Amino acid sequence: MPRIFHLPYRIAAAAALAGSLILHPAAAENRIGLFNGDDWQDWQQKEFKGRTQYSLVSTDGRAALKADSRAGASGLFREIEIDLTQTPYLHWSWRIDNTLGNNDETSKSGDDYPARVYVVVSGGLFFWRTRAVNYVWSSNRPAGSIWPNAYTGNARMIAVRSGDGERGQWREERRNVRDDLRRLFGKDITRIHAVAVMTDTDDTGGAATAYYSDLYFSAQ
Repeated sequence: MPRIFHLPYRIAAAAALAGSLILHPAAAENRIGLFNGDDWQDWQQKEFKGRTQYSLVSTDGRAALKADSRAGASGLFREIEIDLTQTPYLHWSWRIDNTLGNNDETSKSGDDYPARVYVVVSGGLFFWRTRAVNYVWSSNRPAGSIWPNAYTGNARMIAVRSGDGERGQWREERRNVRDDLRRLFGKDITRIHAVAVMTDTDDTGGAATAYYSDLYFSAQ
């Protein structure tokens, strides 16, 4: 199933609440998910097929979100409006225990990933305008590869890491989301409306375990 959350546009309907979520120019960064227990209530789960088990753990001396998927697909998302003119850089840390082999990630039957972090641009009432960029730990496509999501033309996949060579090791990432959105969709999109994480194995029927930590946006 398509891995885009068609968000009800509550941010526009509740501008006063959204104001508390938009980073002001004087701030240096906006924390999205520390996964240390303090921000757990800000996340919601969306099931696509079956359920990935998410839990808060301490591993390798850091607080983390553990994702354990067994032929299932559900993601965690946080609705939060981020002004990319102020903080375009998304940072996160992740670790995988395994990949999924030789699945064809460009096909519906192989559209599974041991780990993915993505941003969603809401289309508001026009849900077909929703856009998403998926930063994935690919099982087999080379790092730096870009391709359309197998289920929807409104999402693009970017392989940030690839293969089993770095399994069991924490890796820190940094992406300029505004630049990626411009490159992938040909528009200067200045706000995103949700951040999501997902480990999914429903299409391949496989199993994967991953860990996520320290998601935040910054000015540089």
